[in-house]
Amino acid sequence: MAPLGGVPGLVLLFSGKRKSGKDFVTEALQSRLGAAVCAILRLSGPLKEQYAQEHGLDFHRLLDASTYKEAYRRDMIRWGEEKRQADPGFFCRKIVEGVCQPVWLVSDTRRVSDIQWFQEAYGAVTQTVRVVATEESRQQRGWVFTPGVDDAESECGLDNFGTFDWVIENHGDEQHLEEQLEHLIEFARSRL
Repeated sequence: MAPLGGVPGLVLLFSGKRKSGKDFVTEALQSRLGAAVCAILRLSGPLKEQYAQEHGLDFHRLLDASTYKEAYRRDMIRWGEEKRQADPGFFCRKIVEGVCQPVWLVSDTRRVSDIQWFQEAYGAVTQTVRVVATEESRQQRGWVFTPGVDDAESECGLDNFGTFDWVIENHGDEQHLEEQLEHLIEFARSRL
């Protein structure tokens, strides 16, 4: 049974390492499909909002790619893990509340429990998408290995997941990325 949101025609669960381009890819897809058809859902949104409230922090600054967010990242990861251990679907339920568009792009799927929750809630309309980029490409986007972050479950939880329904290579070749996005857009439109 689907919780509190609409009934989607397609749920795409995006995962990938930091600076692989998950947000870039989901925003590109939404711009082509249109906001009336396609919603971007971020599991980190309710996590950051709740964390900010409980710790007296600026929620909006935790949403951007700033040093402010990076200063709190480790503790936010720890705090989020504690919430998930108590209730694995806590953040998943929060992001689907009130969503009525037929295509959902979950831009930051990080754990097997996230995938399981969506598969149990929405079944066959759920597809997994892995965004991959070379370390060199990620470094060009500002990535630097951070112990306790890049080796934590929030970054590595899906490394051995198995087969993803889609793999998007985002190594910096715009033409190749565009071709991959077109295939995914065609698939999404076929589900409308």
